[in-house]
Amino acid sequence: MSCNRIHTLLSVVLMLTACGFEPLYVEKTSSSGWYYDNKFDTGIKEEMASVRIELIQDRIGQLIRNDLLDKLTPKGEPKEAKYILKVTKIDKQEIDQALRNDITATRKKVIYKVSYVLQNMEHKTLINSNSVAYTGYDILRDPYSTTFAQKKIEKNAAKIIANDISLRLGAYFHSLQTQRGNPNEY
Repeated sequence: MSCNRIHTLLSVVLMLTACGFEPLYVEKTSSSGWYYDNKFDTGIKEEMASVRIELIQDRIGQLIRNDLLDKLTPKGEPKEAKYILKVTKIDKQEIDQALRNDITATRKKVIYKVSYVLQNMEHKTLINSNSVAYTGYDILRDPYSTTFAQKKIEKNAAKIIANDISLRLGAYFHSLQTQRGNPNEY
């Protein structure tokens, strides 16, 4: 690695630590200010793996659920869940864009808005929030290509929403850990 690259990498690391950046999944093991000491905090990962994800209606809901299962419970659904994640509503809005002279659209903007709730096993709401994905596709002369584009943006939107939800859950569990000081005291 060249000297310039090392200086650039070091600069980025120093800027991130100066702006209050705090890693989500790494345990701070010393008071020296350095986080990484070959020890990873598994408390947040374990809490996320104890979330049961309810079934979601529609194709987009199935895609979101599958992506959430991959992110939250990669080793399989929890046998004894501590939390329940429910997607309560999925709204899809399509907006015509790039209109021709005959007022037919050549592009569609698609907005997916998903409402979800994280509850504990006593059905107390811990998180009640929304996630939004903005996507779009071109309307082509070949109907197969347009259908393929629609399916692709649906998959992309599901990934965006699942990423957003999993990051918010991770941030929630991280905030619990920092409030209590012990990752296993949820």
